[in-house]
Amino acid sequence: MKSAGIIGLGKALPERVLTNAEIETMVETSDEWIFERTGIRKRRVAGENETSASLGTAAAAEALRMAGVDPADVDLIICGTTSPDTLFPSTACHIQQRLGCVNAAAFDLAAACAGFVYALAVGSELVASGAHKMALIIGADVLTKFTDWTDRGTCVLFGDGAGAAVVAPVEDGRGVLSYDLGADGTGTGLLVIPGGGGLHPASHQTVDDRLHYIKMEGREVFKFAVKIMGESSERSLAKCGLSPHDVDCFVPHQANTRIIDSATRRLGIAPERVFTNVADYGNTSAASVPIALYEAFLMGRIREGDLVVVVGFGAGLTWASCVLRWTMSAVPEGDGKELAGAARVDK
Repeated sequence: MKSAGIIGLGKALPERVLTNAEIETMVETSDEWIFERTGIRKRRVAGENETSASLGTAAAAEALRMAGVDPADVDLIICGTTSPDTLFPSTACHIQQRLGCVNAAAFDLAAACAGFVYALAVGSELVASGAHKMALIIGADVLTKFTDWTDRGTCVLFGDGAGAAVVAPVEDGRGVLSYDLGADGTGTGLLVIPGGGGLHPASHQTVDDRLHYIKMEGREVFKFAVKIMGESSERSLAKCGLSPHDVDCFVPHQANTRIIDSATRRLGIAPERVFTNVADYGNTSAASVPIALYEAFLMGRIREGDLVVVVGFGAGLTWASCVLRWTMSAVPEGDGKELAGAARVDK
């Protein structure tokens, strides 16, 4: 087994910005109410021609540029998404075609908001084993296309976007050190889009019954999230003989600042070691962690050699965490995209 780690990152966001003030005109709510309960100020909303595949392609292309990798060198694409362009073929196949990754196997992974971290664990194992040489791991979702804009309990939460990472062999002791994946299927009804699948195929009745929108039991999901983010992170750290006190940067799923604050207090991680951007983007589902990881790196919050923990939770109910010893060099001051020696790659 080799070591596998991230050598390039990218993100993509829709052009349209939807603020809390605009949502005030749509449902009975206020900017103050939304911000106090979620920490969200605004979010991005995909246009008619912006999809998980188009955003995922843009994010992946940037990650490839940062890594200095040719698309033809990629031999695996995993896309974490629950809002695919089509039920089949996979969003990963759409992205493969658009990028020209002609040598890549491609498939989607459905673990909702935990999708990117799940995919990172799977992809890093496949690269570390030698089964694949270079993987594109993508988290992309456009959940606003499935949001009921008359439901103030959910319409304030979600935004759209994509993030991507290039995973390749790296020097021993770097990259993904451990991970923890899990699910509790007894919670399948707590966060769900009921319509459109084999159980409730699309029909006039399912549309009339509004079954194609996100349904969520907010309080139950909140309690689950606070508990599982800490527990999963501790399990991942314990697997490599580390503790929360060793963490240099904690990058959680950006669902809600109250969830993040409660989980990090339980873990005992100081606020200055926690990265958040939920105020700007809302909950972008599988895109949340890679977008945050990208921004934390470009802002200099993550530097070479740092211990980084990423963790997500989502519908299913699912959870996933990974511990990484960071491989990519620190971003120089100025234009964050002008990277000095983006990564140390084991050729």
